Amino acid sequence: MGHHPVEDSNRSNNRPFDEVIKARLSRRKLLTGTASAATVGVLGSLGLSGCGGSSSSNSPATSPDSVTMNPTQLGFSSIPGGIEDRVILPPGYKADVLYAKGDPLFSGLAPFKNDGTDVDYDSRSGDEHDGMHFFGMNASGQYDPEASDRGILVLNHENLEDNTLHETATAKADAIFANDIQELKKIVDREMNGHGVSCVEIRKENGKWSVITDSPYNRRLTVFTEMQMQGPVAGEDFVKTKLTPTGTTRYGTMNNCANGYTPWGTYLAAEENWYAYFRVGNVDALSEKQKGWLARYGISGNGWAYRQWDEVPGDQYQRFGVNTSGSTATEDFRYEPNLHGYVTEVDPFRPTQKPRVRTGLGRFSHEGAWVAPAKEGAPIVIYSGDDSRREYMYKFVSKTAWTESDRNGGLAAGDKYLDEGTLYVAVFNDDGTGAWKALTISNPELNGDHTYNDDGTTYQYSFASEAEVLASARLAADVLGATPMDRPEWAVVHPTNGDVYLTLTNGNPSNRPSTDLDAVNPRAVNSNGHIIRWREQDGNHAATAFEWDIFLFGSSADASADYNVSGLTPDNEFSSPDGLFIDPRGVMWIQTDDGSSGIRSKTNNQMLVAIPGRVGDGESVTVTTSDNNGQESVNTFIGGDADAVKLKRFLVGPNGCEITGISMTPDARSMFINIQHPGEGGSKEAFNTDVSNWPATSRDATAFGEAGNRPRSATIVIYREDGGELAL
Repeated sequence: MGHHPVEDSNRSNNRPFDEVIKARLSRRKLLTGTASAATVGVLGSLGLSGCGGSSSSNSPATSPDSVTMNPTQLGFSSIPGGIEDRVILPPGYKADVLYAKGDPLFSGLAPFKNDGTDVDYDSRSGDEHDGMHFFGMNASGQYDPEASDRGILVLNHENLEDNTLHETATAKADAIFANDIQELKKIVDREMNGHGVSCVEIRKENGKWSVITDSPYNRRLTVFTEMQMQGPVAGEDFVKTKLTPTGTTRYGTMNNCANGYTPWGTYLAAEENWYAYFRVGNVDALSEKQKGWLARYGISGNGWAYRQWDEVPGDQYQRFGVNTSGSTATEDFRYEPNLHGYVTEVDPFRPTQKPRVRTGLGRFSHEGAWVAPAKEGAPIVIYSGDDSRREYMYKFVSKTAWTESDRNGGLAAGDKYLDEGTLYVAVFNDDGTGAWKALTISNPELNGDHTYNDDGTTYQYSFASEAEVLASARLAADVLGATPMDRPEWAVVHPTNGDVYLTLTNGNPSNRPSTDLDAVNPRAVNSNGHIIRWREQDGNHAATAFEWDIFLFGSSADASADYNVSGLTPDNEFSSPDGLFIDPRGVMWIQTDDGSSGIRSKTNNQMLVAIPGRVGDGESVTVTTSDNNGQESVNTFIGGDADAVKLKRFLVGPNGCEITGISMTPDARSMFINIQHPGEGGSKEAFNTDVSNWPATSRDATAFGEAGNRPRSATIVIYREDGGELAL
């Protein structure tokens, strides 16, 4: 997710070419033709069943609170794609801007000027709204997952729109060049506070949602916020620094992309491109193992050089400069990157509590952290993709089994379920099966010495403890032969049948050439991405075996049938699926972060709706694609086509934006989504206003913004004019 370049930091070369060829030959013997009988034979071999309820009935059921369960049809017509600087919805739908960049959380703040001079982002909305969840709240101020008219909206602020954030396009560079430290600090503070997380109370009155200014639940978490390290990595020598000499605290969180939420009522913020905020200087004193860690996580050189936070004096800023200038680790910031790349747990209902960094979920570029439906007596299971090209899919299984008495348990419940458990990484086999391999020091595959080759430089490393395995999870996953994927992004668990879905946003010729395809990533030059899904053995999310297929392939409607495998039409063509959500009724929502010229020339980023089926409801097919290396055919497994899953376009966003972040009230009458970085691609001199002026000052998300308005990321709320359920 995000609009910044995604680097290929995985040079481990899992599945070398000769192994892929052998697997493909074996697969061709097994899968002949396209008859679904092959799918029945392979995908049915595990004898899997659903969990959490039956999906065998084709007729929708209505729950006691009048929410339609398991619908089979959608109640709106697909809207055409468009390039307009506003939100476009089907007839009968409205959308309001609820919480935009710069909106104050407290009444004492001046109105947002949006001219680059605002400085108090620690008390107003940050930038680049992203992953999000609505926590219903009852009259007593407690988490109530059934409440639909009052709650706390918690959302990430992934990154910054530098063209609109500062007073001039060159303000930061000018301050650095002039050595104006006071001005530079003001600019850097604005940037560091523009990141993080917002917690904001919202209420619905007379059919309209609004932010409750001065609510005791309102707060911002930023790059300065003190947090508590938890789990196996906390207190280890390799997380001790000058600013955090005990290794049990950390300051701030940044590049929070997607998210998750727990059954006990807390929010999970995931750090994605955190590695790029660090600038690496002289690290000669680091061990070879630590140098290998830096290389495998892409921490090198100037990172995203435009941040340069370490140009400001003081430990809070200097920590972003990685070096071995001191005689010991607690005299410099050589280990500062080891404090980041985890999932952070936030309690929206106890705002005085410090967030807790859950190191047990591993360290990588977490896209999000999606919790499977909790079942009494079963462990908590959390899925998380590593959003970089050729990276992996993970899941965490708690040691402690869930009990309903921990509902509303806050961070204490998080200590119970998230600090002890097992992290696994996925291996997708070419026959439609898969396995989860344990990233634990007790796994004999991780014993001994290993090597990592980083573009010609070889590093040696070993795993001395459980903490080292988790803090270098990518390296451990390399050793275990995990399947490199085309950018694993959002995952979601179907609330009734238990199937798990994952968006693979896209690949490119350099990381997925035709000479290195597999059944789960079967297209060369996969610029449009696809969505996979799997079912855990016996419907048990803690199982170590699963079966999988591909739900949908992104494509332009006019692409060849070999590439447009899902049969997309102009009514539902999409590219780069990113955000993903299955609401409590079983309706799927797909959001895009598309930069491909084929579709973006016809429509801005969008949100589509589908009625998902089940793993194994399709057939086996042969996918043929080509690149400069030649043409290759790969056998794989797919679900029903776009028509079978009722795929329809529901929303189109304003110019330059990404559609991301999604949550819904339990009554299915209000949906919250984020419009991120409208105006992207505009000029610095025009503050992106040459691309977008959205949103309008009227706060009507479907209106055009006034000329000259600097575009702003914002959370919008969508509803039907007649007050009915969305999409049905």
